[in-house]
Amino acid sequence: MEKALKLKEKKQGQAMQTLQLQDSHHSQDKPPNQGLTTITPHVERLKSPPEDQVKLAATAITLNVRLRSSDMPAHMQNHALRHTRTLLDSAAAAPPAAPKARPNPTHLARALKKEFDSVYGPAWHCVVGTSFGSFVTHSPGGFVYFSVDDSLSVLLFKTEVQLVKEKPQPAQTAKP
Repeated sequence: MEKALKLKEKKQGQAMQTLQLQDSHHSQDKPPNQGLTTITPHVERLKSPPEDQVKLAATAITLNVRLRSSDMPAHMQNHALRHTRTLLDSAAAAPPAAPKARPNPTHLARALKKEFDSVYGPAWHCVVGTSFGSFVTHSPGGFVYFSVDDSLSVLLFKTEVQLVKEKPQPAQTAKP
């Protein structure tokens, strides 16, 4: 990757020199800033994505999962993808007498919700299916939407739970 980056920087440098040369030939009879525009010599270095994002992308490819949208740390996304794949594979490895089919989406949603509730605390919500619409509010860092095998979609999100305390009832006075 470093070789490719150096080669790209070299080509950009050569292109910049060519444009500057063309500009100097054309600008002999024109005032400055007319003719071809030169490229500034400042070329920003491309930054590599964080290592955890690279690992997550590799995991998604390996598990045949496509991340659609996420507001969740990479390790939690990884957990969601791997747990979903494990649940799907365990359902596919049913006894030989049983027909091989996808698990019930409701059972898959329940299993994912319970897993995330137990590991990351309440209150997780999960929607699994082949066709659904949604519009949800989620806690920061608690949302992932992905598809598995390009057919089954999973929406997993967390909401904040607040205890509701009842207001004490005012004492009623007897009326004469």
